[in-house]
Amino acid sequence: MSDPTLDPVTLAVLRGRLEQVADEMDATLYRSAFNPIIAEAHDACHGLYDAQSGDTLVQGKSGLPVFVGAMAFAVRATAKVAAARGGMQDGDIWISNDAYDGGTHANDFKLVRPFFRHGKLYCHMASAAHWHDVGGAVPGNYNPAATECWQEAVQIPPVRIVRAGQLDPDVLAILRANTRLPESLWGDLNGQLAALDLGARRLHGLLDEYGDALVLQAMGELRGRALKLMRSHIASLPDGRYSFEDLLDNDGITPEPLTIALDMTVAGDRLRLDFSRSSPQCAGPVNISRATAVAACYVALKHLFPDVPANAGVLDAVDFEIPDRLVISAERPRPMGGYTETILRMIDVIFSAAAQADPKRAVAQAYGTINALSIAGHRSDAGREGQRWVMFSFFGGGHGAHSGGDGLSHGNAPISTATIPPLEILEAAYPVRFTEWSLRADSGGDGQHRGGLGAVYEIELLEKDAEVFVFGERGSSPPKGIAGGGPGALNVFRYENEGTWHVPPMVSKMRGIRLARGERVRLETPGGGGWGAPAERRPEQRERDRDMGYVSAEATGRKESE
Repeated sequence: MSDPTLDPVTLAVLRGRLEQVADEMDATLYRSAFNPIIAEAHDACHGLYDAQSGDTLVQGKSGLPVFVGAMAFAVRATAKVAAARGGMQDGDIWISNDAYDGGTHANDFKLVRPFFRHGKLYCHMASAAHWHDVGGAVPGNYNPAATECWQEAVQIPPVRIVRAGQLDPDVLAILRANTRLPESLWGDLNGQLAALDLGARRLHGLLDEYGDALVLQAMGELRGRALKLMRSHIASLPDGRYSFEDLLDNDGITPEPLTIALDMTVAGDRLRLDFSRSSPQCAGPVNISRATAVAACYVALKHLFPDVPANAGVLDAVDFEIPDRLVISAERPRPMGGYTETILRMIDVIFSAAAQADPKRAVAQAYGTINALSIAGHRSDAGREGQRWVMFSFFGGGHGAHSGGDGLSHGNAPISTATIPPLEILEAAYPVRFTEWSLRADSGGDGQHRGGLGAVYEIELLEKDAEVFVFGERGSSPPKGIAGGGPGALNVFRYENEGTWHVPPMVSKMRGIRLARGERVRLETPGGGGWGAPAERRPEQRERDRDMGYVSAEATGRKESE
């Protein structure tokens, strides 16, 4: 039988339909999850993966891209375990939070569902989502003092949560016993299961309409087109070696900075990313696995070349040099809870190295930290006395400027398409009050195009007491500008005790902070780096910056005197 015909119009239709399958899975989880980090911030993602290789075939447009890249490793790890236990079976769903094989960190639970057609494995469907609390030493699990993975969260290798269509009560009991918030966990798990179920129905419908072979051919063609576009973009860059390195403040255990270093080589239509000069794996929780490092590169390249289809073809023209036991290729049991900070620095160095090859294409560095913050305690009000509450959230900052204009102010990190949880949602769910939520003047890097502004968040405790931790970065090394642009402002975290404000000894990381009723914590997040020489910024733009309060009169006076 000859291959079915795949014309360009049909290919475009199938690309949209396949992406819609993943988009609907995303939407289903967002609407059903109990946890605001998923429901409001959209810290989750869904995709379709190759039946044999586990490579990314399709991703949704609203989920976290870094999850999609890392999930390919999780699918492969799950398939390997399943092969030793009789192989993937129709009606089974596997669950894991293994940060070493599946990437990211232990809060991110990955569900893998083998998708069968006519008794044969056609592809894998997968869901990844950040669960609110999964055990460990601190509520919310971003433990800045962790030195082993077991101090961060419960460790779940790939196991079946659903067998032959039936939820396994034993695995569920283990999961529920290892969280401070079992109802939140139950709701999030059910949301992911429902998303996978809907995705399977939608994919069956698509295959019934177009045929199994044609859709499979389309997925292969989309990967091939991604590779062709990547080769074309790489070939448009000047051949050469472009190097850049940047710093993490510390690992939360010792005050020494850690280096993320990149030597990027462009040779024709191939790209080589060599991270060999990066720091060794460390004691604290800023380590990441190689799977996560590759996923971070995928995200950075998609930012640089946004028209390339989002699938494994993005990486087919890229060679990696990531030696073992670096901070970006750490091994068990090195802690990985703060993976977000390290992948943001990887994206920074890729942007800055690419700027040396083509500054018009690249973007200056964004604010470079999610500022993971947890405030947790027990309720004291009538009717809820003794109930545990955990407010975990992340916060925004300024994005880097680019050749076309100023950077975005108060955006979310470039690792994701997630949103910052609204203060109304946080205040309604937890006993806190935001006494300030504003743009941070003077935080964007100066330049022909100004970096986006960071933000100021001040939070007051309304309960009688609570415990706080913060896990951030960019407290010592600011986001860099490119093409002559200036740096953004440093990150600042402070907390109040008995009327006196304090800063963490490790600048951006601390656990064990105690608050009493009426005391506050305050975040002043970085702005993005600037693009181009400051002298090239037009006077009317500077006047508007002053009028809008983006740049203060004091800062303007300092610049004019320099």
